[in-house]
Amino acid sequence: MPISVKNDKFVGHIFYLGTSIDSNTYTNDTIIMKKGFLILAALFMISSASYAQKFCYVDMEYILGKLSSYTDAQKELNKVSEGYQKEIEAKRKAVDDMFKQYQSEQVLMTDQMKQQKMKEIETAEREVKDLQKKRFGPDGDLFQKRKELIKPIQDKVYDEITKYAQAKNYEFIFDKSSGPSLLYASEKLNKSDDILFNMGVQKK
Repeated sequence: MPISVKNDKFVGHIFYLGTSIDSNTYTNDTIIMKKGFLILAALFMISSASYAQKFCYVDMEYILGKLSSYTDAQKELNKVSEGYQKEIEAKRKAVDDMFKQYQSEQVLMTDQMKQQKMKEIETAEREVKDLQKKRFGPDGDLFQKRKELIKPIQDKVYDEITKYAQAKNYEFIFDKSSGPSLLYASEKLNKSDDILFNMGVQKK
């Protein structure tokens, strides 16, 4: 499971901790763990030299950006998002047109007709809000589409990281792109190109 570890000098995600990676738990947001576990993990990482931990890091943004399947998926996702946005804008314009028509004709309406027309406009407004939530909500259509397109690619990367860690006997593999507080990282520890090579992507 990816976890967040923080001490005075490092913040980042751990992708490999000597166990299989559960990619279902990985999101672009920092994963919040219990404070006690964070402290324990941090202390474990900086434990005494008598038991040196072998670790390295990768840059997930760099790796994914080098995968044509990922860039293709992002393009498709953008198209889907644009389509949803146009759909919502069209319905919102229809509501605006209904209200403008109401304003221009209300002098000719009875009170009952006005009430009926306002109910229709309010119903149309709710439908627009419901559609926006359906398309762009936390578990909405765009989120599900992203999971459908992106998660299989992420799973392949996670599997490759797991195999690499096991083959090279790494205790930890960090994601450099997951947190802004990585103050220093030696390129000697950056194994992103190794992961890409193992996935059949040559360094240019």
